[in-house]
Amino acid sequence: MADTFRALMVEKTDDGQQTVFKDITSNDLMDGDVLVSVSHSTVNYKDGLALTGKAPVVRVWPIIPGIDFVGTVESSDHSGFKAGDEVILNGFGVGETHFGGYASKARVKGDWLVKKPAGLTPAQTMAIGTAGYTAMLSVIALEKAGVKPDQGPIIVTGASGGVGSVSIALLAKLGFEVIASTGRPEEADYLKGLGAGDIIERSELSGDPRPLGKERWAGAVDSVGSKTLANVIASTKYGGAVAACGLAQGMDLPTSVAPFILRGVSLLGIDSVMAPLSRRQEAWDRLAADLDLAKLEAMTKTISLDDVPAAATDILAGKVRGRLVVEI
Repeated sequence: MADTFRALMVEKTDDGQQTVFKDITSNDLMDGDVLVSVSHSTVNYKDGLALTGKAPVVRVWPIIPGIDFVGTVESSDHSGFKAGDEVILNGFGVGETHFGGYASKARVKGDWLVKKPAGLTPAQTMAIGTAGYTAMLSVIALEKAGVKPDQGPIIVTGASGGVGSVSIALLAKLGFEVIASTGRPEEADYLKGLGAGDIIERSELSGDPRPLGKERWAGAVDSVGSKTLANVIASTKYGGAVAACGLAQGMDLPTSVAPFILRGVSLLGIDSVMAPLSRRQEAWDRLAADLDLAKLEAMTKTISLDDVPAAATDILAGKVRGRLVVEI
């Protein structure tokens, strides 16, 4: 008989959706060639959307949310993994179209998994999570676009959130001067502790954008989108680059071609969901090498599975600082 374990599920109702805790077995899980015993997950912005129904993230009902997790392989029919391997999952529709990390076990495709770097504990990998992994993809993209520390500062928008917090810590360790943009000025000490040299109010960037502004930064990591991203692009220095990885303010981009054709600015799209394995492994290896783990600890809070529904509401309300690790 299959072992019974606890799962957090979202079900469709006549009024929208509801979150429930259920006891299920591995027989209830979806198809896949690797069964993982999950130790930790996390709460990302997208998890908040899925759990609250504020955006149509969930496309299969009912669903176990949780777009990432870490754990130990229990059984495998995939050539790349064997029982006992420690593995990480980010993206690939898990927690949206396939049962995700908010349960003690997950059955997924081995092609979606990455081996956990030896230099990180399971809890640390979820302190990083999809938000931190996205931050690393963004920093790598800026590096490959030729952005260097001697060319000027990097601005990080949504600085107090998960992507922003990890981006600041990474960029500071790599020698960049970092400007943090936040709507929470009370977090200034926290952001400076992560490595930000200067703090600017979110309102400076959230208004109606001009086609071009004063050249202020050599590059950016933007998780906000909309007018904020447009203003960031407008003030990027000649030859600079902007990594766009989020849409907290909106999906629109009210800008012009001026920064691109008059200043040679590059807009770099960052996708963490379907990124190929080579790019994923590079990002995780770099995180193990380049992220200050003391700063990671400073931005991390650990919660239980019972705390996840409330955390989902808080993250959408902008009340979550840094990263949330869920002990499964």
